[in-house]
Amino acid sequence: MLTNKDQVVLADFTNTTGDPVFDGTLRQGLAVQLEQSPYFNLISDSQIVQTLRLMEQPDSARLTNELARQVCQRLGATAVIGGSISSLGSQYVLGLTALKCGSGETLTEEQVTADSKAQVLSALATAASELRGKLGESLSSIQQYDTPLEMATTSSLEALQAFTLGRQAMIQEENYSSAITLFERAISLDPNFAMAYATLGTCYNNLNEPTKAEENETKAFQLIDRASEREKLYISSHYDNFVTGDQLKAEEAYELGTETYPQDVANFINLSSVYTALGDFDKALAAAQHALQIDPGDGLTYDDVAGTYLSLNRLDEADAVIRQTYARGLDPAGVHETLYLSHFLQHDMAGMEKEVTWAQGKAGYEDQFLFLDSQTAASSGMLQHSRELADRAVASAQLAGEAESAAGYRAGEAYREAMVGDAKDAKADAAAALAIARGRDDEPGAALTFALTGDLAQAQALADDLAKRFPQDFFVQYLYLPPIRAEIEIAHGNPSKAVEILAASAPYDLGEAQAAQESYLWGVYIRGNAYLAAHDGASAAAQFQKILDHPGIALNLSVGSLAHLQLARAEALQGDNAKARAAYQDFFSLWQHADPDIPLLQQAKAEYAKLP
Repeated sequence: MLTNKDQVVLADFTNTTGDPVFDGTLRQGLAVQLEQSPYFNLISDSQIVQTLRLMEQPDSARLTNELARQVCQRLGATAVIGGSISSLGSQYVLGLTALKCGSGETLTEEQVTADSKAQVLSALATAASELRGKLGESLSSIQQYDTPLEMATTSSLEALQAFTLGRQAMIQEENYSSAITLFERAISLDPNFAMAYATLGTCYNNLNEPTKAEENETKAFQLIDRASEREKLYISSHYDNFVTGDQLKAEEAYELGTETYPQDVANFINLSSVYTALGDFDKALAAAQHALQIDPGDGLTYDDVAGTYLSLNRLDEADAVIRQTYARGLDPAGVHETLYLSHFLQHDMAGMEKEVTWAQGKAGYEDQFLFLDSQTAASSGMLQHSRELADRAVASAQLAGEAESAAGYRAGEAYREAMVGDAKDAKADAAAALAIARGRDDEPGAALTFALTGDLAQAQALADDLAKRFPQDFFVQYLYLPPIRAEIEIAHGNPSKAVEILAASAPYDLGEAQAAQESYLWGVYIRGNAYLAAHDGASAAAQFQKILDHPGIALNLSVGSLAHLQLARAEALQGDNAKARAAYQDFFSLWQHADPDIPLLQQAKAEYAKLP
């Protein structure tokens, strides 16, 4: 008998049929059957791959029972469950065996026969259910968590094979472009494959393509009855996260997932992401650290921990986690972005250049790093260089078929130009962004740009459109619309109304809408501007100081450097010329290489010259 504390390694099936469609596929099918039970604690593939590397075995080494036992012993797990398939005329014989890791002693075994190839997955599900009971799972648990494999996943072996390869590309390789191709093949083979749609949506979300993510998560949700209980949690939580955008409801779903399946690392990773969106970084860190304890072989989890440390401005700890990642032989793509931003905060130009070089030629990443570099240039006032990099980012994204990413880059560029007084280029780029795509995370930047440049009718129309299309979306309702509407009120000469509007977003001031370019701290910055417009220097200064107190959130965004200038203006408004002068000098230091013709820079120099 096993308990839910005992860890289990799944071995590959011995396939003597000569049909390669069974290779890897039956192991994935068995994993689906066992993972839906809260009773089984399966060692993740990422931990297995890391252990294979320590054993000087290739990542793709076939997990025979003997090799699986060695992996099992190294990880301190309890049992290996493996299988076999052979053909007997038109029939197929499947066997499942559970072995003790240390002695190799057989704990139990099960054998079933499938009358045809089409019945193999159904027979596998039957065998898995019987094995679960023999290994100690209660009958009530099996009855509650025993969706047949053809319903929990697919009845098509070929579709399951494509799905298996897609998961490998998505999770182990972080190659979302390749994973998308494989998941789309799985769907073409089985149009009712709910989890294929759900994971395809996740890949699109990771590539900052929210509309495509929404389409696929919606399809998965429509097919949710064709999923196990565990898969239903995944699908419903991702639907709340990516489709309705209700982060608070997604938080509840992920928390339920952590309670029902406490060994499922994905629930803790996703919960950490939701806490980050809400601006609760202490909770985000705790969830990410718990995920790391469950699966220390998952590179994505290291990046989550390091990124959260960065948001908390704990740079030494972030760098230490990244060193641990590399020490384990892991190189997750996300770590490179975290490294870039850490280098930025430490003024390490060579380090940033190294990460941009790493991304060159990598679909789905090259454009992101080009725009990161564009943000860095803009934060230093090098607007022309920033435009050149943004143009390259847009071109790279469009070449990769990532229209919403391209639109987001153009909208982010427009917003930055509006912030520094370049109204003509800002309006042109905002219009160009809308011509590429009108996604949830692209339209807000364009709307705010129009508000900042005086085109209030266009800004209001876009705000109304967002409100209508995304009534439940957390980011739209709390992080995007209040700043846009507040900026419109400032332009109308109603700063007190602007402050009132921004009260709704105040609890989530530090929240991070990760897909939207340049959107962090919008509410704080615009609330500070509203107080400036109301001639309340003390309240304005508090808002801009809040930005400066959180460099791990402001990062290389425009608000990070412009907060120094706005703080200077707030101090001057209070009559504290010494503090104002110091803040102006901080801004000029950050913008020492800025383009000299930027309107905002010229205004700042004129203001500084007039200080007593």
